[in-house]
Amino acid sequence: MADDSVYTGWMYRGRQPPSDSAYYENLSRCVFQSGLNWATIADRWPAFRESFEEFDITRVAGYGAVDIARLMGDAKIIRNRNKILATIHNAREFERIIKESGSVPAWLDGLDKSNNYAGVIKRVASRFKHVGPTSVPLWLYSVGEDIDISELIEARFR
Repeated sequence: MADDSVYTGWMYRGRQPPSDSAYYENLSRCVFQSGLNWATIADRWPAFRESFEEFDITRVAGYGAVDIARLMGDAKIIRNRNKILATIHNAREFERIIKESGSVPAWLDGLDKSNNYAGVIKRVASRFKHVGPTSVPLWLYSVGEDIDISELIEARFR
């Protein structure tokens, strides 16, 4: 197997990210990793950070047609239009969550985490684009939530 940091080095596992932007960056990474080789994403992640302005929520939420065209022409990142549009939508959703709850961790803390986060997974999937039953638990785990993802890990390495 490749260097484990490719698969886990970007995760906060067991601790909260230092900012709402860090939560957003991890969600964006889950979006772009979906269906792709994680090593490819790890290699290109510095370019993603540059192209998406360090995942500054306010800046990305303000992206329009010119920015989408710039990102679609950026050979340093994965130029998947649906994932780019989801990343912009998700920044706008993060802004709404921060306005409603004060912060992303405060929003997460207010959600029902019973049954291994079943309700949280549905709520996150309903608010954000290009996330689902695999990427949402991975994101929650990556931002330090106490969710059991052993089934996901076993399936990935079978």
